[in-house]
Amino acid sequence: MADVEPEGRKFLRAFRCPPHPVDRSVTFRARRDSELEPNAIRAAHGRIHPAFTGSPQFVHEGLSRAAGAEIVLKVDCVNPIRAFKGRGTWLAVQALAGEGRVGPGRPVVAASTGNFGQGLAFAARAHGIAAVVFADEHANPRKLDRIRALGATVIQQGRDFDAAREASAAFAAAEGGHLLVDGADPWVAAGAGTVAVEVTDAAERGAIPMPATAYVPLGNGALIVGIGAWLRHAAPGCRIVGVAAAGAPSMVLSWNAGVAVETEAAATYAEGIACRVPIPEALDMMVGRVDDLVLVTEDQLHAAQLALTEATGIGVEGAAAASWAGLLADERRIGPAMVILTGSNARTPA
Repeated sequence: MADVEPEGRKFLRAFRCPPHPVDRSVTFRARRDSELEPNAIRAAHGRIHPAFTGSPQFVHEGLSRAAGAEIVLKVDCVNPIRAFKGRGTWLAVQALAGEGRVGPGRPVVAASTGNFGQGLAFAARAHGIAAVVFADEHANPRKLDRIRALGATVIQQGRDFDAAREASAAFAAAEGGHLLVDGADPWVAAGAGTVAVEVTDAAERGAIPMPATAYVPLGNGALIVGIGAWLRHAAPGCRIVGVAAAGAPSMVLSWNAGVAVETEAAATYAEGIACRVPIPEALDMMVGRVDDLVLVTEDQLHAAQLALTEATGIGVEGAAAASWAGLLADERRIGPAMVILTGSNARTPA
């Protein structure tokens, strides 16, 4: 397992006990973006590039035995970028292009730990738009190589993702590009919500059971916002649980404090959920769509990554293992439970 940065060790100690109930006195302002209405998410599903939709979903018998509950596994990493991010980035670029906000002389600009950047590069190339992706100096080289291969310009700057995000905002302002922020854009969240559309549609057909609980990796928040927006409509009794790394607890700290709380470090090897600076828009959009938050340690993430890789034969990355790690850490778990494999671009083989 990758070493945890020393400055973040206090967060691992402070959040050793994973279950972390949502404080319902939070003061974030509930948002009701039109893109996240059920009919909009349903319509969005039909507009996403078909390479990213219709991903496998089934009851995994081995994981069900290990959990003591029926596990509905959603494998959303068998696609051109090996991650779920292709759904939301496609919708966002499609909308921006349709509105004339990106195009000749005006690239789309974003920061990414890797998977969001791949999705953005894929969509931008398909729409004939230039893309510039900022990544930190320690970003996963496998993901960055793939972003470049998809035609985007990659600029590495900053000690971590959030520093790269600051650099991307400055670049967009100076160069006239459109800044797309993962977690802040409702189309990105709507795309993530189509993952849940496929699960509930299959459940209504009787192909899989309807989830009673959904475990969702929590980084910048787009995934849980989209999943929550759809499940509140199609499976209103489903408990929606966000799972964050104990070494990168900014979103959890913010949620429980009711104000944005920045941490000194995002000390986790799971770069896809390494959030040091919370996304205020995502926290607003989470209101009414999240039931509980769970923090998991590096050891729990690594163990979950190894277990999922063995169970599925897929090289699951650390952030994608958060769903399973969170389920195992949750003493209140009940089935059927949805576990999402969100990415398989592991830095090194699990």
